[in-house]
Amino acid sequence: MTATDPALTALAQGWCALSLLHGRIEAHIERALQSEHGLSVREYSLLDVLSRQHDGDGGHLQMKQVADAVVLSQSATTRLVTRLEDRGLLARYLCPTDRRGIYTNVSEAGLKLLAQARPTNDAALREALDDAAKSPELAPLVRVVESASAPAHAMPSVGVPS
Repeated sequence: MTATDPALTALAQGWCALSLLHGRIEAHIERALQSEHGLSVREYSLLDVLSRQHDGDGGHLQMKQVADAVVLSQSATTRLVTRLEDRGLLARYLCPTDRRGIYTNVSEAGLKLLAQARPTNDAALREALDDAAKSPELAPLVRVVESASAPAHAMPSVGVPS
């Protein structure tokens, strides 16, 4: 295959369309969450991911798992956790069985804000998808997103429907 191979060109065009769709959706959700709740998409995503934790085996996520779920580096995730902790939306505590482990839980204030922001996130996602569906190059990707049926707890949470 060469760089001008039609298959590679089509692949690159598909990737560009996917990137465009993602960017449009994320920007639309960002504006809505910021204006209504003072949250970024990443902050919302982190609160959402951490709110799905539970006590018991495998219930609490390691920072790497959280970072993967919100699509950030571990250091960026740690900074994000710190910012939300400073706002009183998260709390960290030592693991009761392994004092080297630190857990992060969403506070009551964080859960309340998340509950208020969830409908905004969902409506903004729907609006962004509806708008993108009007574009011939994005409509097939919108159909794929709409037909995806992964369990909510397994999905990365960047503007994820709840």
